[in-house]
Parts: sequence; structure tokens; C-alpha cells
Amino acid sequence: MKKVAILSLHLSYGGIEKSIVELANILSKSYEVEIACIYKLASKEAFEISPNVKVNYFIESDLPKKVEKYKLLFLHFHFIKLLKSLYQDYFKHGKFLTFLKDGWNGITMYSKRKKVIKNYLKETNQDYIISTRDFLNTLLGKYGHDTMKIAWEHNHPHGNKKYFNKVIKSVQNIDVFVLVSKGILNLYEPFVKPKCVCIPNIIDCIPKTPSSLTQKNMITVGRLSKEKGYPDLIDIYSKIAKEYPDWHLHIIGDGPEREILEDKIKDKNLENQITLHGFKNKEYINNLLSKSSIYLMTSYTESFGIVLLEAMSYGIPCIAFSSAEGSREIIENSKNGFLVSERNQEEYIQKIKFLMDEKNRKQMIKNCQNTASKYTKDKIQKEWFELLKGE
Repeated sequence: MKKVAILSLHLSYGGIEKSIVELANILSKSYEVEIACIYKLASKEAFEISPNVKVNYFIESDLPKKVEKYKLLFLHFHFIKLLKSLYQDYFKHGKFLTFLKDGWNGITMYSKRKKVIKNYLKETNQDYIISTRDFLNTLLGKYGHDTMKIAWEHNHPHGNKKYFNKVIKSVQNIDVFVLVSKGILNLYEPFVKPKCVCIPNIIDCIPKTPSSLTQKNMITVGRLSKEKGYPDLIDIYSKIAKEYPDWHLHIIGDGPEREILEDKIKDKNLENQITLHGFKNKEYINNLLSKSSIYLMTSYTESFGIVLLEAMSYGIPCIAFSSAEGSREIIENSKNGFLVSERNQEEYIQKIKFLMDEKNRKQMIKNCQNTASKYTKDKIQKEWFELLKGE
């Protein structure tokens, strides 16, 4: 049995991490699969991993999560909250030496992660290695020998030339470059050396019973980070809530902006109409999707938008800003939802109100499920198997 390794930054919550686990589980049916993971951030992985998949962690530490939180607070000029977080994490418990140690480790963290992956690549004997970040592409290209080297890109550059050029440079010694959407493929293909292939992300299945679309619940699922535009969503929903107090917004996910969003919800007195559920497992999410009627996305950028397909698999129409590039490949206006251009909040609100009419949203159930059916596991896994077998 041939061996496949997937290089991962961590296996906590996140769209890339979910895709890594799903791919590992699929490939483990025909290959010996290992996830080579730099950081172990928690005692348990965020997503269910097949017992046939081996997970190899190099660094057990929650320091990357802390660094991300402190960095976000600093960049948002939340200096008082930053000091409070440092106090809660260190000074309240007299952990002055730990603070100094973590500070030093934070500075050296990036060189350390490079070293562990470099050593792994030199020593491993995998037939295929799949990297999932630009810096991992670079290391794989340089130190991966006697293996098929595959770079797997999930992020749309969204006009960021620095990131775009960094990715191009990172794949120059890669054999195959896999992009999760046609839009991303079209951007990179003219500028890179390796063969480019578009393989979308996967949804598990189409539920036998879609949502009834009768309950007054709106839902969104994703990492609570800046690019997801959740502050805009709360601003939008605050206007809906005044006119339609019997509707409720459910936000599932966790991340560095959670505290910021909690404060915003309190400031707008929406505690009874918006629920932050935190990170939840697939069963919990599916249960809430089955009770929801409208899916809302306010991302600034979205590479593919697997959450849209998961919502559509339940027959739920979706609304997104067209700035979320991946949504443009999934949403068809007036058929399975709406795309709103130029982040126009008033237009977004009007589309929500249109779908709050039960008759209007129920007309989209079949189109939504037909869209989702194009991305089911049985269809997408064939593309991966063909790629590996074709070499």
C-alpha cells in the first residue's frame, strides 16, 4: 500500500483543517495516510479523524493560539483588552517566568516549526506528500525527495499581491498544484511552473430530509476571524432584529474575534436575538441547519465556501457578498440564494427580507440541493484518486 502524508499547521477548528481531515479520511481507504502536524493546540482534534489515519505531532503547545489572540488585539488597538488578556494568562497567577519564556518561544516559534518539518521531510519515505500552506510548499519543494510533491491551495489572494507572489514562489519546485476553485486556478495557472488542477472541497452527503424552512432561524458557520466580516453581519442583523424580533441568528464557530463580537452584541442589546454557539461538532451543526431557514455569509474573502454547500444540502438558500470570491462559483442569484455586490448592506437586508417570506425561500429548496449534489464525497474523491494514480 502506497503512503501519503499531508503537512498541516494544526488540527484545531478552521476550514483548511476540516478539509485536511476529510481528505485524509477519504485517502485512508486506499493508502497508508499520515497527517504530519506542526502544532498540537488541544488535547482533541476539532474534527473526527479515521482510526486508519496516523497523526504525527511535532510541537505540543497552545502558544500559537495565544500569539494570534494578542496580535489581533494589538492590530485592533484594543490595548486595554490586550493587557487584561496578559494579566489573566500570566500575571494574575504570578507566572512572570512563564511570560518571559513564552515571549522568547513566540519569537523563536517560526524557526522551530521550519526545523521540525525540514527534519521530517529528510527522514520520511512517503510516496506522496501534500502541503497545505505556502511556507510548507517551500520546504516540501526544497527537502522532499523521491516523492510526488503536491501543493494544495485553499486561499484566494483577494488582490493581495504580496501573498500572490509568495504562493507563486513557494510552488516553483512542486510537481502538482491543486486549487480548490476555478477562480483561484485561473489566477495562478499562467504564472506557475507545476501542473495546475482544480479539485473542489467536499461535503459529506445530501440529507434525506431537508430543512422544512418554516422555523425563524438564520445561521452562519465559520471561524470568528477578521476576514469573515462578522461585525458587518451584526450591524446588518441589528436592523432586521428591530423589525422582526421573532427571528434569531445563530453563529457557530470560534476564533480570535469572539470577544470583540460578544461586546458588539451587548452594545446593540442583541443578546436575546443572536447566539454565539462557539465551535461545535458536525452533528450539532447539522441539527441546527435542519432547523434553519436562511444562511448568511458576510466574508470579505472566501476561497470556496464549503459552508454554503453544507447549508444548501439542507435546501437552505444563502446570501453572501460578492467579495467572497468562492461564493460566486456556488450562488446563482434568485435560484439558490443571492450575491450582493460592493458589500451593500441595505441591499443585503432587502435580500434577507425577501427570503423571510416562506414562499420565496421554499421555491429554492430543489435548486439548493442540486447545487450541493455536485460536490458530494463520492464525486470529488474520484478526482483525488485519479490525480494520485496518474502521477
